[in-house]
Amino acid sequence: MTNADRAELRAAADSVLARLVSDSTGTARLREDQWRAIEALVADRRRALVVQRTGWGKSAVYFVATSLLRARGSGPTVIVSPLLALMRNQVEAAARAGIRARTINSSNTEEWETVQAEVAAGEVDVLLVSPERLNNPDFRDQVLPSLAAATGLLVVDEAHCISDWGHDFRPDYRRLRTMLADLPPGVPVLATTATANARVTADVAEQLGTGAGTDALVLRGPLDRESLSLGVLQLPDAAHRLAWLADHLGELPGSGIIYTLTVAAAEEVTAYLRQCGHVVASYTGRTENADRQQAEDDLIANRVKALVATSALGMGFDKPDLGFVVHLGSPSSPIAYYQQVGRAGRGVEHAEVLLLPGREDEAIWKYFASVAFPPEEMVRRTLDVLAAADRPLSLPALEPLVELRRTRLETMLKVLDVDGAVHRVKGGWTATGRPWTYDAERYAWVARQREAEQQAMRDYARSTDCRMEFLRLRLDDEQAAPCGRCDNCAGARFSDKVSAAALDAARGELGRPGTDLEPRKMWPTGLTAVGIGLKGRIPEGEQSFTGRALGRLSDIGWGNRLRPMVDARAADAPVPDDMLGAVVTVLSDWAKGPGGWASGAADAPARPAGVVTVASRARPVLVGSLGSRIADVGRMPLLGSVEYAPEQSDRHFPRTNSAQRVRALHEAFVVPEPLAEAVAQADGPVLLVDDYADSGWTLAVASRLLLRAGAKGVFPLVLAVQS
Repeated sequence: MTNADRAELRAAADSVLARLVSDSTGTARLREDQWRAIEALVADRRRALVVQRTGWGKSAVYFVATSLLRARGSGPTVIVSPLLALMRNQVEAAARAGIRARTINSSNTEEWETVQAEVAAGEVDVLLVSPERLNNPDFRDQVLPSLAAATGLLVVDEAHCISDWGHDFRPDYRRLRTMLADLPPGVPVLATTATANARVTADVAEQLGTGAGTDALVLRGPLDRESLSLGVLQLPDAAHRLAWLADHLGELPGSGIIYTLTVAAAEEVTAYLRQCGHVVASYTGRTENADRQQAEDDLIANRVKALVATSALGMGFDKPDLGFVVHLGSPSSPIAYYQQVGRAGRGVEHAEVLLLPGREDEAIWKYFASVAFPPEEMVRRTLDVLAAADRPLSLPALEPLVELRRTRLETMLKVLDVDGAVHRVKGGWTATGRPWTYDAERYAWVARQREAEQQAMRDYARSTDCRMEFLRLRLDDEQAAPCGRCDNCAGARFSDKVSAAALDAARGELGRPGTDLEPRKMWPTGLTAVGIGLKGRIPEGEQSFTGRALGRLSDIGWGNRLRPMVDARAADAPVPDDMLGAVVTVLSDWAKGPGGWASGAADAPARPAGVVTVASRARPVLVGSLGSRIADVGRMPLLGSVEYAPEQSDRHFPRTNSAQRVRALHEAFVVPEPLAEAVAQADGPVLLVDDYADSGWTLAVASRLLLRAGAKGVFPLVLAVQS
C-alpha cells in the first residue's frame, strides 16, 4: 500500500471515529497509537496485541478497523468478549458508527439461530461471542469452523483472561487457539487488555501467536490515569466503614461504583445505604439479567448515586463520567484492583478512588484461592473415571465419583479439554486417551504468584509512597512515577470521622441476627450409579421446614464473629453469652415471622416441642452448649442427639460436591432408640441444632432420619451458614 493509500485510509478511519463518538463537527481524530493499531490490522493484515489503560480507546480500534475492512469486502468481525455488560455497551456503540452488531451469549439463547442466519447472509458486521460458547459442542463443531473461515477480523477483548497468570483466568478462552489455527491466511487478529503485567503479556502473546517470532505489533502504553485520585481509609471495623459510606457518599463526585468482595456484603451494604436515604442498587452474580440491565441503565443515566457491586460488574462496563470507585474490602491482586478502579474518570477531569480494607478480606481471599487447579491425584482420578466409562459423563454423573465441587470440576475439565486429555461432546465429557502431564511446577508458581499479589495489596494499603506509582510498578509500567494526586502525594482529601448516628445505625444493621436457611429439596443426580437409591425430589414428609442461621460467613457483620469460631483450627468452647442472646433473638423473630409457629397464620406449624443436636467431632462442646442453653431458655426438653453410626465414628466426610457429601453422609448418622421414642412422642416439631451449615446436606440427612423416626416436623437452627 502506497503512502497516498495510507493517507486516504487514515482519513476514512477518522471519519468512522467521528460517527462512533457522535462528533457532528467531523473534527475527531484518532490518536497516533490507535492509528498504528488500525493500520497494522487493515493495511498490513497483521496481528496486534494492545495493552493500554482503561479509557485509552481500544474499542475504537476494532470498530474503526471493522468498518474499513467491511468496506473492502472482508467478512464480519468476531469479538470474543467476557461479560454481558460489555456486549450491551458494544452493540450500542457500534450502531452509532453504522456498524451492525449482534451477540451470542447465555442471555439470548432464543436468538441464536436467527443471529447465525444473519451472519451467514452477510447482514452482520460484528458478532460478539461469549467465551463459553467456544467450548459448547454444537457451536464448536457446527458454527465455529464456518465462522472462522468467514471471519474478517478476530478480536480477543480482555485478553488477560486467556492466561492463568492473569487475575481473571477463564479456561474457555483457550479454545481460541483452535479458532486461530482455522483462520485463513491474512486474517488480522487484535488482542486487547488494560490489565496485564509483563508475564501476562508474554503469555497472552504466545498463546495468540502475537509474540516474538511473528510479524506482530505490540502496543504497550503507560498506565497512569491522570483523572484518578487514589486513597486508602483505615477504619476500625465494618460498622465504621458502613457509617463512613452513609456520611460521605454524597460528597463523592457524580455517580459511581461501590465494590464489595461478596454477594452477601453487596446486599447488606445496599440495604443499609437505602435505609440511610441514599439511592443505590445492588449488582451481583445473583442479580437477574433484566435487573442488571436496569441497574446499568440507571447508573449511566445518573438515576442512582452508586451501584453496590461485586466483580460481576468488572470488565467492559462503560460510563465515561463515572465519578468514583470505592472498594469496601480489598481485592486480592493489584492488577484486579487497577482494572476495577479504571472504570472511573474516563471522561471527566477528576474522579475519586478509595479503598476501605477490612479484616475479613483475608478469609475471603483464602476461600477464592481454594478453587485453584486441583492436586494431581484428583485430576488422575477424574481421567480414570472418564476412561472407564462406556459413555460420555455429565458433570452431575461425575460428581458422585470424584471429590470436587462442580465449579472446580468444570474448570478443571475445560483446561484438560484444551490440553487434549478430555473432549466435551453432547451428553458430557469423554477421555481421549492422549498422554497428559500434570504441570506441578506451573501450578505451584501460579499459587506463589497469588500469594505475592495478596501481599502486594497488604503493602498497598499500608504504603506511604505514591499509590498510582505502586500500582503501575506492579503492572510492570516502565514509565511509572509519582502521580502528585493520591493521598500520599497530595494529602488525604477525606476525613475518617463518622457520625454517631450513622455508626449506631450501621451497628444495628450489621448486628441484626438471622438469615433464612432453605432446606434441600432435590437429591443430587447420579447417586444410583454408586449404589444409593435416592433420586429426584425429596418427599415433603422427609424435608425440614425452612431453618435459620445466626449469620452468613460472607457477611461483613456477623461473618467476622462467626468465621474464627468455625475455623478448623479454632478451639472448642461453649457458646458465648452474647452470641446466645443473638440466637434467642433469631428464635423470637422466627416464631413471629412469616411461616413462624407464633405468627398466627392458619397454616402455621406447631411450636417446637424439644431440642435435638447433631453430633459433632470438631466442636462437641460448642454444639452441646448451644443445644442445652436453647432448651433452657425456651423451656423445652433436650431430647438427645443424632449420632454417628459406630462404624462411621472415624470416617472422613468430604466437603466437596453434593453427590460426594450425600454419598458419605447417607449411612453416617443414626437416631438412637431413646431419641426416636422421644421425637415420636413429642407434641410438636423439634428444633435441630448444629454449629455450621456448608452444603446443607448434614441437616437434610439428619432431618430425614428424624422425620422417618416419627418427628412431626424439623426446624434447623445453626450459628453459621456458608453463604
